[in-house]
Formats: sequence, structure tokens, C-alpha cells
Amino acid sequence: MPTSAVSSAPLITIEDLFDAAARLKGVAVRTPLLPLAIGEGLDAVVVWLKPEMLQRGGAFKFRGAYTYLSRLSAAERGRGVVAPSSGNHAQAVALAALIFGVPAVAVMPTTVSPAKRAGAERLGARVELAGTTTQDRMNRALELVERDGLTLVPPYDHPWIIAGQGTVGLEVIDDHPEADTVLVPVGGGGLSSGVAAAIKLRNPHTRVIGVEPEGAPKLTKAREAGHPVLLSDTSSIADGLLAVRVGDVPFAHHQAYLDDVVTVNDADMRHAMRFLLDRGKLVAEPSGAITLAALLNGTVPRTPGTVCILSGGNIEWPGLRETIGA
Repeated sequence: MPTSAVSSAPLITIEDLFDAAARLKGVAVRTPLLPLAIGEGLDAVVVWLKPEMLQRGGAFKFRGAYTYLSRLSAAERGRGVVAPSSGNHAQAVALAALIFGVPAVAVMPTTVSPAKRAGAERLGARVELAGTTTQDRMNRALELVERDGLTLVPPYDHPWIIAGQGTVGLEVIDDHPEADTVLVPVGGGGLSSGVAAAIKLRNPHTRVIGVEPEGAPKLTKAREAGHPVLLSDTSSIADGLLAVRVGDVPFAHHQAYLDDVVTVNDADMRHAMRFLLDRGKLVAEPSGAITLAALLNGTVPRTPGTVCILSGGNIEWPGLRETIGA
């Protein structure tokens, strides 16, 4: 069962989630639930996939970014926005800014993948590179807020972002009200906390399990300590899940609503990416495939009521070929 919340950070309500869903209606893609058979013949178990690689911008991040910008005043948006991001949040904010007709700056790591940088630039964002960690990017973004008057769009540590990402969970329960387990990737915690809140507020009996890389166990360590902790370093092919610390507001939601968190290694993520390509006809980046990896390797039992949230698919052909060994 979830442990008690230890943070004073405010928890989003079901009304917050419904408000975000209303803002996103007609703007975001309502991604489907797709069946996927794991196993052979009569022994196969059919699980369900929530393919957020089909979302605008190629990942779930558009939900939170658009929700956030929609709640800003016209003056706040008009100053321009800045997004510290490993890639997907930057593309999402760039797209939302394009829709609202305001300028956007993306602060991305020096190790950003070509696909994610090109995506942000294609959507009109000016890209700045800053270090390799989440804190490097945030520090530079805050400098731009101070110097240029830009409005910060945080990647995960804010109730508006969490509510937007949580609409994924609302849709899961609407489409599969008898889901018994929902697996969700864990990076900084915006998606995992929003989904956990949405699922538990709609169906308290559904288990919600976070999945993070072995090389970036920021939520695992935080739950052991009872509070967010700063990892000394992170390493994984799942570049979207390499936050060195889970956010304070997400962690409060994790403690209130998340049942468990497990870790997955890079080899299992590669296998899941290949499986999705071969069996599901879906292209997922490593961060997007991590939930299915936890099923394929047996870390989480497979049941017909299992839903895997595939968080995104922003990976270019050379990167995909290199990652999966094609």
C-alpha cells in the first residue's frame, strides 16, 4: 500500500484533473488503449498499451505543457517561455508556445539526442545547451528568467504540470475501468504522480507501479529515505528518466498514491523496444518502453488487467538502430 505523505506540498484534486482534461479537449490527442499479446498460443497474456508516442510532440509531455501555458496570463505568456528539458518537455513547450503564438527557449543538455533537439527547433524554439544534469538545465533557465524576463515552464515539479500529465490516467480508467495494474515511467515524477493520483481518485483498487532505470533510481532511494534525495550521478539509455532527484510536489503524490516502484536495466529496455517494434508496430524511445520491459522480464506479473503507459517515441532512425542493435 502507499505510504503516508510526508510533504506539505499540495495534492491535486479530481477537479484539477477534470479542468486539465477540459483544457486539452480538442487540442491534445486522446491516445487509445491497444492490446498486445505476450507469450505464444494459448499461453499468451493480452495486456494493454497506452501509446503516448502518438501524442502531439511525440510524448505525453504536451499535456502538461499546454495545461501550464493555458493557465498563465496573457502577459506571462507574452514575455516568452523557457523550458529546461532533456528533450520531450522542450518539444512540448515549443509546440504549446507555437499554438499560443509566443516565443520559446529550450534549455537542453549537451548530450541531447539529435531527434529531440531538431524537434524543438522545428517547432520554433531557440535551443541553448547547458551541462548534462537536470540542475544544470534549471540553473540556466533561471538565469534566462532573471536576465530576459522569460516565464519558466517547469518540467514536472508543479501542480498544473502534474494535472496535465494526469489526464493520461483519467483516459486509462475511462477506457479500461477494470484495470488491475497500471505501470508508469518515473523521471522527475510529473507523469507518474499525475497518473497515480488520477487512477487512485477514480479507482482506488487499481495498483499503480512506477518503473525507473537501474542507473537512475531517484524514486526508489527517495522512498527508502522518506524524502527526495539527490543522486550523485545517473546512467541509462533512458535519457528522459535521468533526473537526479524526484520533485517535491510529485513525491508527495507518490507517497499518497503510488503502490510500488521497480527498476529495469538497459538490456531489458532494448528488448522491450524491439518487442514493441516487432509485435506492436510501435516505435518507442527507451524511456517509453521501460514499463513493458518490467513485464517482459517478469519483474511485474502479467495479467489481462495490466496497462503499460508508453511515454514517448522521440528517437531518430540512427539512434533507434544503434539502441536496438539493428
